[in-house]
Amino acid sequence: MSEQPAPAPAPVQPVPPVLPADVADALKRDGAGLVAAIVQQFDTNEVLMLGWMDDEALRRTMTSGRVTFYSRSRQEYWRKGDTSGHVQWVKSVALDCDGDALLVRVDQVGAACHTGTRTCFDGRGLAVVPGDAGAHAG
Repeated sequence: MSEQPAPAPAPVQPVPPVLPADVADALKRDGAGLVAAIVQQFDTNEVLMLGWMDDEALRRTMTSGRVTFYSRSRQEYWRKGDTSGHVQWVKSVALDCDGDALLVRVDQVGAACHTGTRTCFDGRGLAVVPGDAGAHAG
């Protein structure tokens, strides 16, 4: 029996050192250079949390498979789950029509909120008068 040579490993694609120009040009950042990033569970559509990203945090998120945010209070990058183990695995990233918000769809492991709840919105509903689209049909 002759041995088959092992297949050559796939070439490693280099990680871009900066955010692609078309993405950077489309972003509308706030005064601190940040864009709101809405994080949603990819299979249930649960809205998990809101974080903030600058160009570097978005680049890291788009190229690493893990979500990276920029902490406004600590003035540093943080990758969700590095200390808690509650990792957010990136499934997709979309830019809204105005370029001022991102939708990051993830596979959330554990709690998304720093308080230990599944989402940052659990148990925090406000009293509202609900609308009814059917009431205005006609």
